[in-house]
This record gives sequence, structure tokens and C-alpha cells, in this order.
Amino acid sequence: MQISCAAFLFDLDGVLVDSRAVVERTCRRWALRHQLNPETVLRIAHGRRSRDTVKAAAPHLEADREAAWIDAAEFADVDGLSAVPGAAELLASLPAGSWAVVTSCGRALAELRLRSVGLPIPRIVVTSEDVVQGKPAPDGYQLGAKRLGLDPARCVVFEDAPAGIAAARAAGARAIALTTMLAAADLAGADATIPDFTAIRVRPEHDAFVVTI
Repeated sequence: MQISCAAFLFDLDGVLVDSRAVVERTCRRWALRHQLNPETVLRIAHGRRSRDTVKAAAPHLEADREAAWIDAAEFADVDGLSAVPGAAELLASLPAGSWAVVTSCGRALAELRLRSVGLPIPRIVVTSEDVVQGKPAPDGYQLGAKRLGLDPARCVVFEDAPAGIAAARAAGARAIALTTMLAAADLAGADATIPDFTAIRVRPEHDAFVVTI
């Protein structure tokens, strides 16, 4: 399968950085603090901002305070972080102005995770602080494309969560899903699914790129 695009928008967790162990540890700790079902919280949290997770999982709690606790716990935990296979090689092959990160976490946490696994921090990083509405709303991917000077329809999004795929499609972008966290059957709406970046190929063509999966 081949997809043409002018730029790339990458989710962070589960796409560039395998942070599953950290995210799951933090979600379980937070859920147990409030006598919530950890598995239910994990399903809600996948691909969403901490504040949105709190509002959905425990609307009776003060969202900003709880989100700050979750973010601080994740920032203090880098044990088990690793780059998704092939991510470093793919990013190294892309021109600096052709890609951005669009993540549901905060700027400091995003930079920490990228540095921890040896991946570059791009010029454009759209985080939870930059948008009014988090995924599955399209705001983040619309802003990422805008900062690259492009319409979202000319971008390919790499995602690993249903909320992120929905956000990409709502923005008008194509979406390639990674099965790092969920099975392909759980990633409806993606144009294609891949296990990681090891087999993907990107070549320049005029003022665009051709992605071969």
C-alpha cells in the first residue's frame, strides 16, 4: 500500500515512545487511590489528556488537581521507556520541517520521554496545553498541520488509539495505526495498520512524500 502526503504528524506514546509500562503503572496507582476499577480507567485513558481521563472516569473529583497528580507521577517514572522499533531511523530520514508531534501529554513530559529514548525533539510539538479540546477532537492535529503550513488533508497521522484516529479523521488527515497497544480490530477508521516502523519506507517525490507500507 502507498500513501502520498506532504508531512507527518506523530502521536507520542505508543507511536514514537513505548511508554505502556509507565502509563499503566500510573493509571493503576491513581485508580486504586480512588477505589476505581484500574482496567476501566486504562480503557478510558488510552490516547487522552489526563484531565479528560479524570472527567470521564471520575467526574466527582476535581479534574485539574487529579490531572496534576497523574502528570507528576508520569514525569517521575521513566523506567521501561523505549523507542518504538524503527522510529529513530524513520525520523532521521525526514527533513526537519516535514514532521511534528501531536500528543495528549504536556510539553515537559513529551520532551522528557523523547530525550529518555534518544529521539529528537522536533521544532513543532503540540501538547495538551496548546488546545482547548483534546483527542478525539481534531484540534491538536489541525494545529499541528497549521504550524507546518499545511492543510491537514495533506498530512499523514501515526496513531495507536481510537481517540487519536478519530481526531485525525475529524481533522481531515489520513491515519496509519500502530498495533503497539491494541489489536488492528480495535483501531477502526485507520487507513492501514502496522506493528512498528521497521518495514515502512518513505521516499521524496517532487514536493511530497510517498509512504510504502
